[in-house]
Amino acid sequence: MGPPTATELPPKTTECSDAPVELTGYRRWLSDNLMLLVTLSGVLLGVVLGLSLRPLHLHGDSIMLISYPGELFMRVLKLMILPLVISSLIAGSASLNAKMNGKIALRTLVYFASTSFFNAALGIALVLLIHPGNPDLHNAEDRSTDKRAVNLLDSLLDLGRNVFPDNLFQASIQQAHTVYLPKPGIAHAFNETFNDTLVSGVEAQRQAEDLAEEVVLVRDVQYRSGTNTLGIVFFCLVFGTFLGTIGQKGQVVVDFFAAIFEVIMKMVTCVMWLTPVGISSVIAGKILSVDDLGLVMSQLMWFIVTVALGVFIYQFVVMQAIYFVVVRRNPFKFYAGLIQAMLTAFATASTAAALPITFRCMNEKLRVDPRITRFVLPIGCNINMDGTALYISVASIFIAQMSGMVLGFGELLTVLLTATAASMSSASVPSAALVLLLVVLTAIDAPVQDVTLLFAVDWFVDRIRTTNNMLGDCYTAAIVEELSRKELMALDAASVNYPDMPAGTPNGHSHDGGLLEGQTELTMTDSVVVDMSAVMNNVNLQQEHSNRRV
Repeated sequence: MGPPTATELPPKTTECSDAPVELTGYRRWLSDNLMLLVTLSGVLLGVVLGLSLRPLHLHGDSIMLISYPGELFMRVLKLMILPLVISSLIAGSASLNAKMNGKIALRTLVYFASTSFFNAALGIALVLLIHPGNPDLHNAEDRSTDKRAVNLLDSLLDLGRNVFPDNLFQASIQQAHTVYLPKPGIAHAFNETFNDTLVSGVEAQRQAEDLAEEVVLVRDVQYRSGTNTLGIVFFCLVFGTFLGTIGQKGQVVVDFFAAIFEVIMKMVTCVMWLTPVGISSVIAGKILSVDDLGLVMSQLMWFIVTVALGVFIYQFVVMQAIYFVVVRRNPFKFYAGLIQAMLTAFATASTAAALPITFRCMNEKLRVDPRITRFVLPIGCNINMDGTALYISVASIFIAQMSGMVLGFGELLTVLLTATAASMSSASVPSAALVLLLVVLTAIDAPVQDVTLLFAVDWFVDRIRTTNNMLGDCYTAAIVEELSRKELMALDAASVNYPDMPAGTPNGHSHDGGLLEGQTELTMTDSVVVDMSAVMNNVNLQQEHSNRRV
């Protein structure tokens, strides 16, 4: 066979049909924001469906069937929380050295406490300025007779018990909490007396009321259903930190948890395609389950406006200003990248349920260092409750205003401190703030029975404040990344200069504690050991290559 003729020339490589086509214009925008549009469509569909079906006055079974797909969607999201938290914390903390873990943890906790304190102060200022509490809303018939003893000390002690669980497997299904029970001796004496004496119904009721006033309540630590995420977070943080100190021997474990994290994130991507059905079902079911939506909104409108205004001021003014001052970038561009996670948090009313989507937005869209997000987001999911601090301060003073109480400076300071402390011990589950509200009301001697007035609107206000909690975690990760940039760059430089060094070997030291061969030790202010001479040689070589090309 002879050489190919002009009509038999081989095809050009640039005309390969398998080459990817780069999207431009609106097609590229649609491809980048497709998941956001899917989530937004689910929220809008749920609102429209719920409002349009309310005039039909559906039966309870029909509402349950409408809510059922959303229930399954929530269960699938919650199913991935525990493996996601465990894998992200262990892999993230093992990739950093122990001293850097301590610095990041300190910066994170200080920022969380500061923002919670600020939100509580903001809530107090707004509720005093707007004064949403109207004594006419006070209805004695709606007041509960429940007089549970609630103590801030018990809440803080329960926080410590959950941080240090005595059984890791039990912590995955149960939480420790303090309850008050009658003293066993008094209850036994009352039973014997009541059984030996034949009295009329009125007399028995009178004796029961007299004895109830004399009953001595004692503390008892019990366990209730629910994942003790705080204890698991603490254990994984300590475990990952020590795992990073054993070097190559622990690398297989680090790779194992890193692989689990990647698998969970791929599962999240598949689950997110169910968002239109899941989120719309959750929102529509919640709207249909409210008995009289118009009456509830009209009676407590000013309370809702106060909380929403505080959330708006913090999200669009304070949070953006802090981000701009520290990071020196456009904060609203960062905010826009979190809309999908924010809509998921709004629909599910849970920071923990939105955690998988939050990871996806932070790592893939906003490109925040995964070593920081894996460290900060699981911790913030359990500790950082900015919206809860604002809600508790507003709700406690709102109830005091309805009761005609005049709070002085001491009571307001008590609300500020207790709201901040209680919010940091809140669980990342829907309506957890209502339990913590009892703590603040007890501290200022306000009627705890009036909390039932807020049950009617908590389903909506809870979703508003949850967005504050979720965004606070994300902005904390971005700010901590900026504050820790020197340490991160030093670790990156060490890994570039010594590619054979395992990721779990902190500070570039060998397993016996000495320096690697040929390394010049230079202890920087950030306490990270780096071979700076090798770094500068690499930089000079890159500059020489670029000059030759020019």
